Amino acid sequence: MSQSFPFRLRGPVMVRDNEPLSSTTDSRLLDTQPDTEWLHTDPWRVMRIQSEFVNGFGALAEMPDAVSVFGSARTKPGDEYYETAVRIGAALAEAGYAVVTGGGPGQMEAANKGAHQAGGFSVGLGIELPHEQGLNDHLDLGIHFRYFFVRKTMFVKYTQAFVCTPGGFGTLDELFEAVTLVQTNKITRFPIVLFGTEFWGPLVQWIRDRLAAEKMISADDPELLLCTDSVDEAVAHIVRAHRRVLAEKAEKAGVTANGEPAARDDDTAGGDPEQAPES
Repeated sequence: MSQSFPFRLRGPVMVRDNEPLSSTTDSRLLDTQPDTEWLHTDPWRVMRIQSEFVNGFGALAEMPDAVSVFGSARTKPGDEYYETAVRIGAALAEAGYAVVTGGGPGQMEAANKGAHQAGGFSVGLGIELPHEQGLNDHLDLGIHFRYFFVRKTMFVKYTQAFVCTPGGFGTLDELFEAVTLVQTNKITRFPIVLFGTEFWGPLVQWIRDRLAAEKMISADDPELLLCTDSVDEAVAHIVRAHRRVLAEKAEKAGVTANGEPAARDDDTAGGDPEQAPES
């Protein structure tokens, strides 16, 4: 004879439990709460994180091909780096790309401004910080996030290239996040541009002289980065790499780049594959 044990179901989980049930999940949900500390518990944070992903995916899913532009929040209009970011944003828009930034001031504002003035689609992904910055005034679409890692996912998931203008820790964080994901094949090998050879050159040289030379990375990993002072070169590099990625994806899907079915190896010009001449 099987022995029965006292048990209770907690949703889908069964637990051994001799204590009487004092309340149900429904009753605790509907009961008035004495305080709002529950808003800051980990289970509630999970729901907030989920909602940020859902909101971000929903807002960005139909965005056109886009490029993320990173850079300092501390520069002002008239500064060299600011005005360069304006030109980069405009050139990307003219090449048919939406421009996505962190949505704040400085070079983020500048890239958004350039894209907006050039008639492109300008996007800002803001973040909650101790000293509130808010979103800049040059956006067609703005989203504000609580969590850095959710925001980073949006940068990576919905853009086809990354441009890093001079910046601080945040820019370095975004740069190395992107290059690590490309290096480890977590994302497609999208182009990563470092704009400003005087600013970025010493870092690139250190990567070659230390990381590559000491075999901390593969010998060709530094080639994942293009360091340049030319807006035209940066945009041409992005366009060329993007076209290559599209062609590779089309080939894997068995179609041409314009969506037509790709020719098979056994196809012959105007003939029946079964009647192809023997080699």
